[in-house]
Amino acid sequence: MTTEAILRILREGVVLMLILSAAPVLISALFGLVVAILQATTQIQDQSLVFVPKILAVSATLAILGPWMLQQLVRFTAALLEGIALIR
Repeated sequence: MTTEAILRILREGVVLMLILSAAPVLISALFGLVVAILQATTQIQDQSLVFVPKILAVSATLAILGPWMLQQLVRFTAALLEGIALIR
C-alpha cells in the first residue's frame, strides 16, 4: 500500500468523522445559546438548566440522523475492507 493511499484513507476518515459529529455538536451549541439567552433575559442563573434541553436535542438529533450516520460508517468500513483485500 502506498503512502498516498494511506493518506487518502486517513483524510476520508477524518472528513467522515467531522461530517458525522457536526450535527450533534451544532445542535448542542444552538440549544446552549438559546438557553443562555433565556437565562440572561429572565435572570435565572441555574447551571443545570442548560443540560436537559441539550441532552434531549442531541438525543433527538441522533435518533433522526442515526440510520444515515450508520449507513455512512458501514459504507466507509466496507470500502476499507475491500481495499485490504486488494493489497498484495
